Amino acid sequence: MESVAKRPTERPTFGFGPNAAADRRRHRRVPITLLGRFMRANKQEFSCKLVDISVGGAAIHTPVEVDIGERILATFDNLGAIEGHVVRTFAGGFAIELQATQYKRDKLAAQITWLMNRHELGDAAEVRRHERIAIANSKKETTLKLDEGVSIPVNIIDFSMSGASIATNARPPIGQLVQVGKIKARVVRHHNDGIGVEFLSVQAQEAVQADLA
Repeated sequence: MESVAKRPTERPTFGFGPNAAADRRRHRRVPITLLGRFMRANKQEFSCKLVDISVGGAAIHTPVEVDIGERILATFDNLGAIEGHVVRTFAGGFAIELQATQYKRDKLAAQITWLMNRHELGDAAEVRRHERIAIANSKKETTLKLDEGVSIPVNIIDFSMSGASIATNARPPIGQLVQVGKIKARVVRHHNDGIGVEFLSVQAQEAVQADLA
């Protein structure tokens, strides 16, 4: 009987290093540079920089040495928090395999897509398609609902048929889906007084102010 040699089982590479062939990656890597901080298992925090990311893993630059298998919680500007375990270290950083529910992976995929395309979309202030209507004394109050089920009171600074500027101390990540009053929207920028959102669909001008309440 002819014997068949078994191929050695390949260990997942998570997309890092010279042996990480692109066609073996389970998730496509996206080079994105974002500044942030990470917390080690011992609760110590350090500065870091995101190098690339997918819904399955991320590469992070930092001079701090970490241990294989160590749990890491990292937070980045315009992306929010990600967590996982160290699967590889390299000169100047480490790679983690992300741990997340399917819901969080879907959310992360949307944020990555937004970050990839933001250079094409430009600043929302420069691509507004509709006339902005200012609110007197920025006193129009409404509720901002985040996708975690949290609702917070905010004030509308100005609005149009396609978006609004909101005064708030909250800074949801750019690309995150929110609801302003009754209108579903996406966060497109941060500014000194709060955030800018773009409605998921253009609203009738006469109905916008009522739906924002």
